Amino acid sequence: MNYDIKKEKGNPAYLQLYHCFVNDIVKGIYGYGEKLPSKRVVAAETGLSIITVEHAMTLLMEEGYVENRQRSGYYVSFRGGEPLYDIKIRSQESVSVEQQYYDKGEFPFSVLAKTMRKIITDRGDGILVKSSNLGCMELREEISRYLARSRGITVSPSNIVVGSGAEHLYGLIAQLFGRGSVFAIENPSYKKIRNVYEAMGIECDPLPMTQNGVDTKALEKTKAKVLHVTPFNSFPTGVTADISKKLEYLRWADGGNRVIVEDNYDSELTVSRKSEDALFAMNRGKNVIYLNTFSKTLAPSVRVGYMILPDDILKEYNEKLGFYSCTVPIFEQFVLAELLKSGDFERHINRVRRKKRKK
Repeated sequence: MNYDIKKEKGNPAYLQLYHCFVNDIVKGIYGYGEKLPSKRVVAAETGLSIITVEHAMTLLMEEGYVENRQRSGYYVSFRGGEPLYDIKIRSQESVSVEQQYYDKGEFPFSVLAKTMRKIITDRGDGILVKSSNLGCMELREEISRYLARSRGITVSPSNIVVGSGAEHLYGLIAQLFGRGSVFAIENPSYKKIRNVYEAMGIECDPLPMTQNGVDTKALEKTKAKVLHVTPFNSFPTGVTADISKKLEYLRWADGGNRVIVEDNYDSELTVSRKSEDALFAMNRGKNVIYLNTFSKTLAPSVRVGYMILPDDILKEYNEKLGFYSCTVPIFEQFVLAELLKSGDFERHINRVRRKKRKK
């Protein structure tokens, strides 16, 4: 095992080991169903502790590269296609109307209030100006930096479009592709996805879900040119797409001039110590529209979301829809930009993730 694990600031040993295994598994050095070396062997040959090796193996399992067989070891589970499974569906939107309206989220109100006061003091009457159509540059720059350090997504601020929540962005995407277009969606899925698309004249093709994502055969048969997926945590099934399924989605898009809408709502709140690989990052945003919102991570009343458009799609967006004004007040954009810049947003995310791990 020729793995060179170095002591590097900001690059933990377990992540280096994880990437070494991923590289060998993807290349086929460790084939599907093949057993990996034991933890003790890996520890001895790399000079790492068994605990460090266990952390790397845990990440490999969470990403779908390997599986742990009791009293046997770790076996490669990375492959191209997946069979159809029966999946348990979480109860659809069981929260009462009263609970929905009074859900305040977990972000500290004191921090939010302090940031709002700072913006009023620092910006003065600058909070009265109109935002640029894609969103203010300060917020788009901070989103770009945040995605680079937390998600491995490198993108220019000019490719980011800010809007008032996911539903508004769904509507923009529908208008971009036009009435009569066919969109494939997960079945079951968050019902407002279909509601918005159909209200905009989009024909939706619901594809059945398996234990790790959209059914392979259904995906191959669909006539859709756009696939809307929530790979991190599909609602209401709770399904998370593993690395094999994500690669399948990307091959589907590459095979016929198609586009994926990657809806990563709730993705920051994973209990994993390593963030899930985004489809946008995996193919450098070639034909993936990445979409996320602050409504879950901050508070339901924060109706702010954003999407990243690849260069070709951005050009078409500006030609067709560039006349739309940004629907988020400039004050809220400045507040979000400051929360990202100061680190308060990421500290909150880390607190929530630690809390969820303990549970």
